Amino acid sequence: MESQKVKDYMSKNVIIVSPDQSLDGIIKIMQETNHDGFPVVEGRSIIGIITTRDLVIRMGTRVRDVMTEKVTVTFPDTNLIDAARVMFRMGFSRLPVVDKDGNLVGIVTNTDVIRSHIERATPAKVKKLQKSLEKLYNIGSYVRIGNIKILDLRPTQNKIQPDEFRGREYELKRGLAEPIVVISVGNRIILVDGHHRALAAKRLGIKEIDAYIIVLDKDIELGMERTARAMGLDTIDDIKIVDEGERGVITRIVGGKNREC
Repeated sequence: MESQKVKDYMSKNVIIVSPDQSLDGIIKIMQETNHDGFPVVEGRSIIGIITTRDLVIRMGTRVRDVMTEKVTVTFPDTNLIDAARVMFRMGFSRLPVVDKDGNLVGIVTNTDVIRSHIERATPAKVKKLQKSLEKLYNIGSYVRIGNIKILDLRPTQNKIQPDEFRGREYELKRGLAEPIVVISVGNRIILVDGHHRALAAKRLGIKEIDAYIIVLDKDIELGMERTARAMGLDTIDDIKIVDEGERGVITRIVGGKNREC
């Protein structure tokens, strides 16, 4: 995690508020977004932060009357683990991200930190897949990062989970850009990892998506292609979101009745 940067996980689409907005307006935004705090920005500079706690413990009618003026911020090139340590030690659920001039460029939350731990597509895993392909098919290859058209993707997974699909959809709406993993062979783009994200992008009207692209130097038919063809997979629209009842128990609450989450 030491090599992961705040800029790789922060949300760039930040809901900001003005110091002159009414507190009634802030409460309405909180209700609409389910967020419990927002950076207060004047021009492009962050001058404070307002949370539900500020609304409770301070009196006033405008944001500037109750906002916290002393704000802990972080920077895009900060190691994510360092930002996480600050959040943990100080009890923060979020840190505004600013550039060298103090302008707000994003926000990183404890959810983003958790996501960094469970993210599947990493350079190390891509490298491992590349080496496996080279050994299995006795071919050469190289890896590049680029944009792939959603309509060009050929899936290899026929079903996805609804909860993870909704999570990926939420991330895309926030402007997060975790790459998918594809294999480029001949004129075909085979989707290996990132089916939830690719389908979510398609349904949100996104035309292209970032990808780790493993480019093979020979046009051969991969075993995963034959399997996908047998499952009737040709385009992203062939992927099905399984019913809630098919998921099974994912997590449990210890200490009381077990419930499906």
